[in-house]
Amino acid sequence: MDKKTLFTYTLTPAQAQALETATAGMSALQRVSAPYTTLALKGRGLNLALYTSGKLVIQGKDAEDFVLFTLEPLVLQTAGLGYEETLDPKMFAPHMGSDESGKGDIFGPLVTVAAFIDETTGKRLADLGVRDSKTIADSKIRTLAGDIRKLLGRQNCAVVLLRPPTYNRLYQKLPNVNRLLAWCHARAIETLAEQRPDCTRAVIDQFARTEQTINRALMTRGKALTIEQMHKAERDIAVAAASVLARDLFVRELAKLSEAFGLELPKGAGPGVPKALAELLDKRGPEALPQTAKCHFKTVHEALAAKGLTPDDLPEPPAP
Repeated sequence: MDKKTLFTYTLTPAQAQALETATAGMSALQRVSAPYTTLALKGRGLNLALYTSGKLVIQGKDAEDFVLFTLEPLVLQTAGLGYEETLDPKMFAPHMGSDESGKGDIFGPLVTVAAFIDETTGKRLADLGVRDSKTIADSKIRTLAGDIRKLLGRQNCAVVLLRPPTYNRLYQKLPNVNRLLAWCHARAIETLAEQRPDCTRAVIDQFARTEQTINRALMTRGKALTIEQMHKAERDIAVAAASVLARDLFVRELAKLSEAFGLELPKGAGPGVPKALAELLDKRGPEALPQTAKCHFKTVHEALAAKGLTPDDLPEPPAP
């Protein structure tokens, strides 16, 4: 069944305030001006308009996900849309989920996390409000990630952290983002499978066109698992937990880089990135880029060209 792309609700003043709070700081949504609205948000695949009358209109290909994972639990405090599917008992059956953060960010690392849940921890994670990290403000991620780590413990988590130097060296060997992602997810899954030999199933977002991309990267323990690749896998509670843990580590690592280089390195790939790249080149020279940025991005090449440089002028990424 195709997803719905248009929803309308009428919010009370308290619910309108809850919507403001729930969406504050969401990096995927930008506040815009619109006539007769008290709140208007625009993002890739999602538009929200809250009118002065209290009418809320949600549109876009990601509208259903927003209703499921943000509006209902945090604003309406009801479970209506797709409730039976969301609480499918299979979601809480023992399994691991794997997700990453930093894939589309110019600066900072690529972080991949695999998390194992069982029925008890899965339901407790749901009670904590664990969901796709892209729907949670970064200011709230650290606290939630701490709660997840406390609940799951080290035995039920595995992390693959590629800081920029390591990322750039690996990309030279695997010059394809999907192959590199597959390598990271496979290593996280493999590590967690060793820690949890009783795990038989892993859920992962389908980031490549074919399932073979991840299957080829798996090793002995990973190949013994049933691997389920799905679109919007973050609706799975184990994947959502991995998503939050990965985002928390990405944000903390980016903050460390910013402090080390004396420059606020922005998240994402937005308009602030070229300015930061130019300032970094002026202050530290081209040798700073392999230490801070994912150097295969077109934005990095454009920043180099603006200074009369090419990617060939970048030094080899420093060894860890």
